[in-house]
Amino acid sequence: MNIQIFGTKKCKDTQKAERFFKERRIQFHFRDLTIKGISKGELENIKRVIPLEDLIDKDGKQFKKRNLDYMVYDTEEELLADPRLLKTPIVRNGRLATIGYQPEIWKEWIEND
Repeated sequence: MNIQIFGTKKCKDTQKAERFFKERRIQFHFRDLTIKGISKGELENIKRVIPLEDLIDKDGKQFKKRNLDYMVYDTEEELLADPRLLKTPIVRNGRLATIGYQPEIWKEWIEND
């Protein structure tokens, strides 16, 4: 398994995702989106599994702060420019990916590994 968790230290669901994998002694790589964003290649891989529109957090503080509700924008460009617009956590396992806290899916990954 090659687990990557994209999120922020303050996000409760990201913390729960980290705890889920720690409790099962599964190593993961954590990427704090407030420090380093997501690369175009990583976004491409995630997009294959999760639609771009589902990745942007329209209920989040950053979305409201930037008034994106009232603007026409390119979702991919905005996500690459401001990773704090992403819903978190994004958990990747190779070509598979989930958004939010999804322990049922992660358990399947572990069982099928």
